[in-house]
Amino acid sequence: MRQIRLFLNSLYSPMNIEIFPDKETLSQAAAQLFGRIAQEAAQAHGRFSVVLSGGGTPRRLYQILSQTPGLPWAQTHVFWGDERLVPPDDPGSNYGQAKAVLLDHVPILPENIHRMKGELDPDTAVADYTIQLRQFTPVQPWPRFDLVLLGMGSDGHTASLFPGPISEAERAQPVIAVTAHYDGRPAQRITLTPLVFNDAAHILFLVTGADKANVLTAVLQTPPQPEKYPAQRIQPRHGDLAWFVDDAAAAKLNN
Repeated sequence: MRQIRLFLNSLYSPMNIEIFPDKETLSQAAAQLFGRIAQEAAQAHGRFSVVLSGGGTPRRLYQILSQTPGLPWAQTHVFWGDERLVPPDDPGSNYGQAKAVLLDHVPILPENIHRMKGELDPDTAVADYTIQLRQFTPVQPWPRFDLVLLGMGSDGHTASLFPGPISEAERAQPVIAVTAHYDGRPAQRITLTPLVFNDAAHILFLVTGADKANVLTAVLQTPPQPEKYPAQRIQPRHGDLAWFVDDAAAAKLNN
């Protein structure tokens, strides 16, 4: 493993970049970090709140966590960063993936699973999740999550924040619908916004694969273009930011 500490410019917080030889070692390290943050949060304030991501990259992490003893599942609350507007048993559901790979195999309380309801229409799904966030932390509009897991697409998108103009809704609301066309087809998703992500205590990006090498270099080592590279919108206000990447994704980074 190699580690780089970057200070991109005065607008950005420092971040740690850890480079692993492959997805397996990256996933093992992410599981260790997950466990440490979970234990610390549970001991400090009696519960651990985590935002899960979808896609293929975190799948191995979820498998490892499902087999890791000693995690404080009874005190864990699980949320999602984004979701497709599909039923929970649809193959494209982020909730469905996490349920099958992780949640069905650990002693988490059903009431601690706070899913985005993709079977609803966009406006109703947004309203429902906005209420869920507020109910979890009644004194503020959204929680300060202990850990947020994020991935990044080969175009620089993260969660369901896609390249293009940043809407007023994204700047003002914790949850938004994303129904414009993306990659030639309607997106039909809902997503948390940077307002929520950037309030987290810990944010961890997981990025693997040679197809991410160009965009990872652009996101981390070129001047900010957050409309072009939505991952650059993730800049924690008072937490820490780490990138766990494999050698293939990191191949074009300047060390």
